[in-house]
Formats: sequence, C-alpha cells, structure tokens
Amino acid sequence: MQKVQDNGRPSELTSNRTTDFAGENKSEICAHKRRAGLRLLLIVTGLVVIFDQLTKLWINANRPQTVLLPGFLDLVYFENTGGLFGLFHGHTQVFTGLGIASVIAILVFLYYFRPSPTVGVVSFALILSGAVGNLIDRIRLGYVVDFVRMHVREVFFWPAFNVADAALVVGLLALIYYFYRYGLSRKTHE
Repeated sequence: MQKVQDNGRPSELTSNRTTDFAGENKSEICAHKRRAGLRLLLIVTGLVVIFDQLTKLWINANRPQTVLLPGFLDLVYFENTGGLFGLFHGHTQVFTGLGIASVIAILVFLYYFRPSPTVGVVSFALILSGAVGNLIDRIRLGYVVDFVRMHVREVFFWPAFNVADAALVVGLLALIYYFYRYGLSRKTHE
C-alpha cells in the first residue's frame, strides 16, 4: 500500500512506501503468499496425480478381485469408458474434451481468483489433480481405470472409483467449506 502526500501542489504528489513491522513492503508480502500458494498447489496436485497413476498402473498390471472388508469394500478392476458413475459408456472423446476444458477452466479460474487460505489452495489442487488424473487415463488408454468398489452386503453397490475420483469429491467438499467459511457464498447473496 502506498500513501500519497499532498504538499499543496497537484503536480508534485509524492509517495511513501508503507511497510510492516519487519520493514517489508506489503506488496512483497502478497507476492510471497501467492508464490507459497502456487507451490502448495503444484505439490499437492503433483503428489495426487502421481499416486493416482501409480495405483492405476498396479491395478492394471495385477487386475485384482479382492475383498478388503467383507460386505463393504472390494478391490476390483474396471474400465470406465463413460463419465461420472459410469454413465454414458462409449463416449470417450466427449469426456476427453470435457476433461481438457475443465482443466483449462480450473487453471484460468485460479489465475484470476488466487485463493489464499490453505484450505482454498488445497481444494483447488485436489479438484485439478482429479481432473488431470482421469484425463491422463482417457488420453493414454481410452478409458479410466476404476478399482475401489463400496457396497453394503448385496443390497447397495456404489459405482467403482479411483484415487482421482476421491480427490475430486474431497476437493469439491473442501471448496464448499472454503466458500462458506470465508464468506464468499454470503457475498454472492448480498
């Protein structure tokens, strides 16, 4: 923030840099926070994408059909050529295009929005990593490898999912919390 001093002559306005107690310029502090947020975004996104791809490579190589928790959780191999919850099978090109568009939209949004609290950065990183992880599968394989199947005995089955899907869901929930906690939802309603 800069203060402008008026010495009575409009053509000779002078400015003094406002500093915090450590002597740093506030714009330098903001730039430092933005860089730290970008580093956190890249680290979380990179780690989740790597973990997602490694688990999918292992599942693809071993193709397990394993019961992890009887009556609740299984490790399976499933090729998802559709979208969310396996809907619209066989439309790989459409979902690849939607994946590319969503990654671009997230990056453009992050460029202009720049969330600063950690929960905001991590929520966007999880959403981005989930989109990138599934996009890599669609481009590389033509389908998404899903491998976690939750169910309640033989009564209810949740569609199979993977690490990228879990990251997307957790990221969206964290984003909703972020918007609620930091008043962004209240500002839109006012």
